[in-house]
Amino acid sequence: MGQNQSQDNQQDSVIQMALQDYKEGLGQFLQKMPEIAGKFNEFTEVCFKEGKLSKKEKQLIALGISIFSQDEYCIIYHTKGCIDEGCSEEEILEALGVTAAFGGGAAMSQAVTLVQEAISELGSSDKQMKH
Repeated sequence: MGQNQSQDNQQDSVIQMALQDYKEGLGQFLQKMPEIAGKFNEFTEVCFKEGKLSKKEKQLIALGISIFSQDEYCIIYHTKGCIDEGCSEEEILEALGVTAAFGGGAAMSQAVTLVQEAISELGSSDKQMKH
């Protein structure tokens, strides 16, 4: 196995581990604080429902906000959300450009690193990226 393949596998596992950590953390919070977690889950489900904006558009917005706020778990989670809603890599990158125009270098650094890693792994593992 070449060094690039080994680095790709290590990055892939970091992305998957982050998603798993987030899911486990939410599960633990739900067990410990069911009323709060339940209300939060209900609220977010309503926010991400199809409406005047599509689910796809809402995921792109959430990804941009996640990048601007430098929230790495949400960056990965909403990159996956974009992929799951059928966003192409080009659509995601265009949204990242808008985020970088607003958020500057910090937003661009997340766009060219963490989001690209997540697109690479999640797009190939889910086979749902549209080119």
